Amino acid sequence: MTDDAPPARSRGSYAKGVARRQEILDRAIEVFAERGSDKTSLRSIAQEVGVTHAALTHYFGSLEELLVEVYRESERRGDRLDPHPPEATPIAMMQESARRNRAVAGLVQLYSTLVAAALEEGHPAAREFATTRFAVLRHDIAERVRINQAEGVLRDDVDPEAVAALVIAASDGLQTQWLLDPDAPQDAALALLEKLLAHP
Repeated sequence: MTDDAPPARSRGSYAKGVARRQEILDRAIEVFAERGSDKTSLRSIAQEVGVTHAALTHYFGSLEELLVEVYRESERRGDRLDPHPPEATPIAMMQESARRNRAVAGLVQLYSTLVAAALEEGHPAAREFATTRFAVLRHDIAERVRINQAEGVLRDDVDPEAVAALVIAASDGLQTQWLLDPDAPQDAALALLEKLLAHP
């Protein structure tokens, strides 16, 4: 383990700090992808990442803030590596995300942990993360539904906002079932939802 306590401010220290924070985040993503967030602490993560507890606290403040940043960064990477085509339906997007998530079960478990924590008092970082994420997702998916409706792909007698909320609920719920039972029919259920929403 190296001593990564924050150094005194000097020329170039900001850029070095940003780079070091990213290095820690990169390694933390690998750790969480493998093991999730179960029974973890900042000290144990620091040990696995290879930094001091002081360094981890300096760069991320708390365990909850680290968990949020790990998930956000992993999601950004997934979107960059595997962007959804503009003509894809919201359900097709969720199907692709589900396939991608099967390779990183620990990050899926981390996401579920953050959403569960957001429902409890005393978890401001998790609550802000979940509330903002759901709001952005509902907005983006509703816009995609409107596009699909105009193209005649999805039925036009359903409210886009309601469809967006339903797709998110189905995706998250099926993801939870898959974490508990890998044989849960995740793909088949999403395919059925797409069929139900398809333009007749």
